[in-house]
Amino acid sequence: MLSARGLFQEILDDDRSFRLFCSIAASGEAQGGWENGRIAALVPESMRYLAPKIARHGADEDKHGRIFNALLRKRGLQPVAVPVETDYTMLLERRGIGLTHTKLRHDEPLTEEDILVYLSHSRITEQRAADQMVMLVRYFGDNPEVGKAVKMISNDEDNHLAYCHEELLRLARAGHGRTIQRTLRHCALSEIRVYRQVSLAVMGRMSRILGWPAPKSAALAAGIHALYAYERLIGWRRMVTLTMPERRDALGGAATAAPVF
Repeated sequence: MLSARGLFQEILDDDRSFRLFCSIAASGEAQGGWENGRIAALVPESMRYLAPKIARHGADEDKHGRIFNALLRKRGLQPVAVPVETDYTMLLERRGIGLTHTKLRHDEPLTEEDILVYLSHSRITEQRAADQMVMLVRYFGDNPEVGKAVKMISNDEDNHLAYCHEELLRLARAGHGRTIQRTLRHCALSEIRVYRQVSLAVMGRMSRILGWPAPKSAALAAGIHALYAYERLIGWRRMVTLTMPERRDALGGAATAAPVF
């Protein structure tokens, strides 16, 4: 019987699949670090109060990238190039989700609407990241090799998600509610399509590396399509809901240091 725990254990136990998994994760986190760093530098004057929190968000993402690379080094492995079809952040940008890299590479200040787009995009992607890390902590939180890493990253992702909720609610109260809800819905529906695409690509790669039989690969693909169908019909609504988090001012302090492995 297929289980998420069993699948991830297979990936963890094989150097080739572990190398690909960590390389994809490290690349995505490093990309997020750069994006948040540029946004923090370009925040409009009317919203400069957000700059330290955005910078903290970027510092956390950079730290996560270093953590995944450290896990590779601990096994004596080097990162591999990320296959284009598994590049979640790039594929989101191609669908017009979030702020484009072209805009972020310029030195012109962003607009308030740009920040609404950034926070809405982050609320969706951080929900995905937080949910994935909760699953990894449940299965591997006590694992001597990766447990410390997944616990730290999971805590950070919960902070990021709380920050997005709090700031979007603050901006909704300031009169941006309709724009925020429209943007959230657009981001959510696009993200679930990209997530299906990336999930199929990653599992296809893992299947070839680990030599999964055709029925197992077909069952995994069917599961990915079933999740997409659920999210497309109902699940997306959870991703656009805003509630005041228990963790208030979650990114108000300095970023924590990466653990030593």
